Amino acid sequence: MQHRLVQETAAEVRRAASRIAPYIRRTPLVFAPRFSELAGARVHLKLENLQHTGSFKYRGACNHLLSLDAAARDAGVVAASSGNHGAAVARAAAELGIRSTVFVPRGTSEVKADAIRAAGADLRAFGDDGLDTEQHAREHAARHGMPYVSPYNDAAVVAGQGTCGLEIAEDLASVSAIFVAVGGGGLVGGIGSVFRDAGSPALIIGCQPAASPVMAESVAAGRIVDRASEPTLSDGTAGGIEPGAITFELCRAVVDEFRLVTESDIAAALRLVIDTEHQLIEGAAGVAVAACLAMAPAYAGQDVVVVICGANISRSTLRHVLD
Repeated sequence: MQHRLVQETAAEVRRAASRIAPYIRRTPLVFAPRFSELAGARVHLKLENLQHTGSFKYRGACNHLLSLDAAARDAGVVAASSGNHGAAVARAAAELGIRSTVFVPRGTSEVKADAIRAAGADLRAFGDDGLDTEQHAREHAARHGMPYVSPYNDAAVVAGQGTCGLEIAEDLASVSAIFVAVGGGGLVGGIGSVFRDAGSPALIIGCQPAASPVMAESVAAGRIVDRASEPTLSDGTAGGIEPGAITFELCRAVVDEFRLVTESDIAAALRLVIDTEHQLIEGAAGVAVAACLAMAPAYAGQDVVVVICGANISRSTLRHVLD
């Protein structure tokens, strides 16, 4: 069953790549020499922080909206997000002439909330955990007959996000490991499916903050667990997983190992990327960087990829990290 799921997902990723190509940026995969010296491995950064709206989420949002029929577009769409997915849906909807309503958890970064408003979405706050917000948004969509665009529990969204993996495969002939931050699991599920379907030996490393390791604990338990998240710099990956999420089985199929990192690890990773690569990244990207640094000795002299999933960090958080 898992093999078939991977095959089907990879096929959808290939179709998504053609569909969204006119709308997204093909982000660069760059070799990071100073980072590599510190890590001991040949580290390449997939710079999704340079994607439209500053996050890989734009890929999935575009693919979902472009897959809708005319009636669904006329109804407008609903999304729930800690910020990046909401901004992506808002911008993609505006570009395609579709109305959008985006629900965010209370306490969402003002940088991300402002980006959603600026893109023209009707922004509404509900709940304190991403899972609560998602469930409320789904109910709102059902009541008003509007399509719901999940940040991860949606085949079209996963396929769009997986196009990042196709680009990595095209740009780097051989890779030993790919480090991907995991929240709901859409990005790692899409990327992992591409590499698994191609028969690549690359290891897929799912990276999570120790303060919110819901997917890692769910895969270990063999079921989706209900666990409260603690505050984390990686707000883009924080929160629970929707019951029945398709990404749970995908993660079980494609993630070789989960690596948990501390808040101090994430902060140090953010500072390192600013100092050595001169790139502004957000906490979720710092999770993947921190995991790579911790595991890099096992890949000495080999090519590894870190997916820099986003750049949307508030000034207050950045000041805290730098201090």
